[in-house]
Amino acid sequence: MITQGVKVTDRCRACGGTTTVDVGQFFDEGMLCWGTEGQCADCSDGWCEQDCGPVTPENIRQALLQAHGAARLRLSGDVPSLVPVLQALRSARELSLGEARAQAAQLVETGFIGTLVEMEILAVHLRKRAIQVSVEPAASPRPNDNRNG
Repeated sequence: MITQGVKVTDRCRACGGTTTVDVGQFFDEGMLCWGTEGQCADCSDGWCEQDCGPVTPENIRQALLQAHGAARLRLSGDVPSLVPVLQALRSARELSLGEARAQAAQLVETGFIGTLVEMEILAVHLRKRAIQVSVEPAASPRPNDNRNG
């Protein structure tokens, strides 16, 4: 399992006190998943939420990017045909063929930037199709990057 998380504080929705919230993203059984769990220090308010799908809620992504910085996924070898890249992107992200073509072009040119978990999941899908990629810290963390990774 690939996972990344961070603790943040927020105002309690019930009493206005301080709530500690664990937010995270993880890769489990081939799926991108995320969750939040919070507990107020001043009252009994608490919750735990978890979900899966191709897109993580932006507040969770931004908390992870701010705490850990961005990761970059790049091709690390020649790609004789874009067909396996297109297949991997469509499989991993539930994209149309046109969307997959645009993202494949971006991957070839500059790579993708996103959370570590997002980039590692894409790397797994690409490596399954014998596409050589690397995941490394992005040169400069850019938490407000578009969801291109």
